[in-house]
Amino acid sequence: MISFRSMHEDEYLAYLDYFIPDYAAEISSNYGLTQQEALARAKQEIAESLPDGVNTQGQALLCLMAQSGESDKHVGYLWYKPDTMMHTVFIYDFHIFNACQGQGLGKETVRAFEHYVHVKGFEQIRLRVAGDNARARHLYESSGFGVTGINMSKTIKG
Repeated sequence: MISFRSMHEDEYLAYLDYFIPDYAAEISSNYGLTQQEALARAKQEIAESLPDGVNTQGQALLCLMAQSGESDKHVGYLWYKPDTMMHTVFIYDFHIFNACQGQGLGKETVRAFEHYVHVKGFEQIRLRVAGDNARARHLYESSGFGVTGINMSKTIKG
C-alpha cells in the first residue's frame, strides 16, 4: 500500500541529487543541449520553481511510502502543484527509486494519488511526459491518462 508524506527539509538535498541530473538528461536528450548546458538549465529551473525548497508556497513535494511489514519504506518522490481555482493538480515529477521499480509501485502510486487528490477536492491530474520516455507514457496511458497535446520544438541555428 502506498501512502504520501511531505518531504522533510533534510531530504530535499537527496531529492535534488536525483532530480537535477535526471532532468538535465531529459533536457539534453529532448532539446539537443550539451550535458553541461542542460545541467545549468536544470539547476536554474529548479531554483526558480522551488526557491524555498520544500517550503515553496503553491508546490507540494512528497515522499512515496510503501508499507513493508510493520513499517513504511521510502520508495520514491512526487512533486505536484495544486490549482484550487481549476480543481486540478499538475505533476512536475514522479519517480520510483530504481531499486523499487518493476514491482507495480508506479501504477499503485497513480491510483493512490488519484484518491489522495480527489478527497482534497481536485477533479483532474495533468502532467507532461518527455517524448522519449516510453516507460512513463505506458504507465500513464495504462492508468487512464489521455494525450491532450504534443509539445514540439525546433532549434534554429545560423
